[in-house]
Amino acid sequence: MTSTVMGEEVRIVEKEGVKHKNPIVIEGLPDVGLVGTIAASYIVERMGYKEIGYIESDLFPPVMVVHEGKSKNPLRIYGDEGVVVVLSEVAIPVGAVYPLTEALADWVKEIDSKLVISMTGLPATNRIDIEKPEVFAVGNNEEALNELKDKQMELLEEGFIAGPYAVMLRECSKRKISAISLLAQCFPVYPDPGAAASAIESLDKFLKLGIDIKELLEKGEEIKLKARDLMRQTALSAPEMQKGVEQDMPIMYR
Repeated sequence: MTSTVMGEEVRIVEKEGVKHKNPIVIEGLPDVGLVGTIAASYIVERMGYKEIGYIESDLFPPVMVVHEGKSKNPLRIYGDEGVVVVLSEVAIPVGAVYPLTEALADWVKEIDSKLVISMTGLPATNRIDIEKPEVFAVGNNEEALNELKDKQMELLEEGFIAGPYAVMLRECSKRKISAISLLAQCFPVYPDPGAAASAIESLDKFLKLGIDIKELLEKGEEIKLKARDLMRQTALSAPEMQKGVEQDMPIMYR
């Protein structure tokens, strides 16, 4: 492995020989509804992307995850030359949000990414009555907004976004990197595979991966059970990052 050190607190480690060609970077971190994590994990599985790196920091929980008897770093990077997927299987502590997003933004700039797409949830109190969750989008610059309009994405016209995705949009703006967030209506405190499926469908407008979401929907209950502990961890961090404010209007518009 060859390490790319981005700042003193967070280290991004890539395998030797990894090549990037202006990739689109997909970010799936634990957040409301675990939309990003569920969607990113499903994309990696369906596309057969190889692990190309991981992210480590003393700010992260002192845990490793185990898959098929092998220990792995919980924050991993998958992909190929044109697509990179960043996902996490542990909740991001509040104190790690800024160092992590700054390191990711620096790294995204270094690999010359043409677009960063974050997937997350938009809490919907009436989610149980919503058969197919809608997906709203936010861009960080005019180029990103034009891309969203070109893809006929529904924009989140007014409101707040909070947590890692909000910071990522800002950090990408500082580095003149186009970035968008896709926010799928979801259950506020439960893992939501249905919302993740909607997010993947919207993502496909940008990547044309042709991912079949049928299995994700069929295994919804199984995924909810597997993800319940991560949802619990994430929910504990959420109030500190003011999650849920996406439903409110900014005070200046009241």
